[in-house]
Amino acid sequence: MDFVVSARKYRPNTFDTVVGQNSITSTLRNAIKNEHLAQAFLFCGSRGVGKTSTARILAKTINCSNKSEKIEACEKCDSCLSFNSGSSLNVYELDAASNNGVDEIRNLIDQVRIAPQLGEYKVYIIDEVHMLSQSAFNAFLKTLEEPPKHAIFILATTEKHKIIPTILSRCQIFDFARIKVKDIADHLALIADREKISAEPEALHIIAQKADGALRDALSIFDQIVTYSEDNITYENVISNLNILDYDYYFSIVESTLKEDIPSGLIILNEIIEKGFDPHNFIVGLANHYRNLLVCKDQRTAELLEVSESIKKKYIAQSQELNPNNLVRALGVLSKTDVEYKISKNQRLLVEMAIMQLCSIKQELEKKKSLTDIVEIIPFENEEIKDFITKENTTNNTPEKEHQNISRKKDNIPTDKKEDKNSKVKILSIKEMLQKNEEVNEEKKLLEENIPKNEYTLEELKIAWEKFAFKMKKQRKETIYNALIKRAPKKKSENEYILEVDNQIQIDYINPLFEELTSFIRSELNNYLITFKMEISQNQKIDIQFQTGKEKFMSLAKKNPNLHKLKERLNLEIEY
Repeated sequence: MDFVVSARKYRPNTFDTVVGQNSITSTLRNAIKNEHLAQAFLFCGSRGVGKTSTARILAKTINCSNKSEKIEACEKCDSCLSFNSGSSLNVYELDAASNNGVDEIRNLIDQVRIAPQLGEYKVYIIDEVHMLSQSAFNAFLKTLEEPPKHAIFILATTEKHKIIPTILSRCQIFDFARIKVKDIADHLALIADREKISAEPEALHIIAQKADGALRDALSIFDQIVTYSEDNITYENVISNLNILDYDYYFSIVESTLKEDIPSGLIILNEIIEKGFDPHNFIVGLANHYRNLLVCKDQRTAELLEVSESIKKKYIAQSQELNPNNLVRALGVLSKTDVEYKISKNQRLLVEMAIMQLCSIKQELEKKKSLTDIVEIIPFENEEIKDFITKENTTNNTPEKEHQNISRKKDNIPTDKKEDKNSKVKILSIKEMLQKNEEVNEEKKLLEENIPKNEYTLEELKIAWEKFAFKMKKQRKETIYNALIKRAPKKKSENEYILEVDNQIQIDYINPLFEELTSFIRSELNNYLITFKMEISQNQKIDIQFQTGKEKFMSLAKKNPNLHKLKERLNLEIEY
C-alpha cells in the first residue's frame, strides 16, 4: 500500500514550508545565523500548529554543514541525509506521555553526556512535556539549567500551565498561534494542485473553518473528502460529508425576518431539523451569521470575516438591508436562547420563539420609536414643584403660564450698575436684593396656590389609611400592617398628623416606606399639603426597675410563702 496521509506526506521539512508561524521561524533563523542559540526551547500551542515539525526542522538545520543563505538545511550533506532517513544519532525524540517517569529522564541525562559523532549539536526533543511526573521534572532541572555545550533541549506542549515555573524559567518560550483560515485554505489549494485534484475555493474554506486553526486536522479532513468525492471536491460534497448546515439556510432565515414572515421562518427551521441538524447548533450558527453581518457593516471590520470571497459578497449585500440596532437586538435574542437551551424542557419551542422574536424586532423598534416621539418631556427648574408630580394630571396650564410670566420678569430686571471689568464678584444693591426676594416670594405663593388641596373628611382619611395598610398586607409586610391598622393618625393641626407607634423599632421599620405612605394618602385625597410624623406613644414608656438577686427572691417569696419552707427543707443556700 503506497498511500501516505497528507499530514505526513506534506509535513514541513524547511522553515519556508511552515504555515502561519512566520514570526517564530524568523526568530529561529536569526538565532542560527547569529549563533545565539538558547540551551532550551519551549514550544507551546494547540494541536496541529507545527510545534514538533518546527522542532525537527530546527534540529536538522543547526547540524547542517552547508546551510543556504536563507538559513535552510541543504538536504544533501551527511547530517541532512541521515536525519531524513531517520537514522541520525544527533536527534533524540522522547514522548513524555508514555515515558513520564524518573528512569526515562535518567537515561536521557546519561545520553546527554555523550558528544555528537557527526555535526555540532545533539538535540533532545521531548513532546507533550507537561505529562512528566513531578519527580521527573525535579530530576531534569539540573541538566536543563547547565547542559553540556553540545546539547540543546526542545520541549513541546499543548498545556503550558501544567509545567512547573522552574522549568519555564530555564527555557526560551515560543507560543505558536492558531493558523488562520485563509492560510489553511491556501495550503490546501496548493496540495490539491500538486495532487491534481479539482477543488472549489468555498469547499476548501469550509474545511479550513472546520479544522479550527489546526493544519493537521485540515489535512485529515481533506483526505476524507477526497476519498468521498473521488478527486472532485465541491461545496455540496463537503457540507454533506461533514454534516455542516449550508450558508443558504442562514441567509434565508434572515430574509424571512426582514419580511417579518414568521411562517416562512418556521418552515425553514422544520426543514433543517428534518435533515438531522441539531437545533442548538443551528442557533449557534445563526448567531455567528448575525455577527458576520454586523462585522460587514464597516469596511474596517469586514476583514474579520473568515469566508471565501463569494460568500463574503453575499454577507455584504445582506448587511446593507439591516441596521446595527436590529443586528445587536437579534444577537441578544440568540445569545439568550443559547444559554436557555440546555435547561429548557421544550427545546424546539424555544428555538421557534427565537425565530418569532427575530421576525418581530423591526416592528418592536418602530413601535418604541413612535412612543418616544409621542412623549413630551417638560423640564422643571424649580425643585419644589417635583414633590407634587403625580400620576394623574388634574391641573390646567394656568400655573405654567404664570410661572413663565414670572421668568420673563426676571429676565427684564433693569441693572443700574455696569459690571466692572476689574471686579471678580458682583455685589447686589439693597434695592436689587429686596426686588429679588419679592419675586421669589411671589413665585412661591403662586406655586402654593396651584397645588392640589381638595377638602376631605377624617373618615375619608381613615379609609385611605386602611387601604394603604391592606396594600402592605398583600405584600406580606405584616409588621407594618399591624402598626398602621392598630392606630389611626391623630390630627395635630390643619393637614398635619401624628402617627403614634409602640417603640423605636417600629419607627425604623416603617420609615423606609413613610414617603410612599404620604404620597399614597395625598394621591387618594388629592391634597398635597398633608404631612405625617411618627412619635412613640406615651402609654408605651414603662419604667424599668432593676433588682438585686436577694430582692428578686424576696419578691417571689412574698407572692409564694412556700418558697421559704422549701429552702429550709432542702437545706439550700442561695447565692445572691
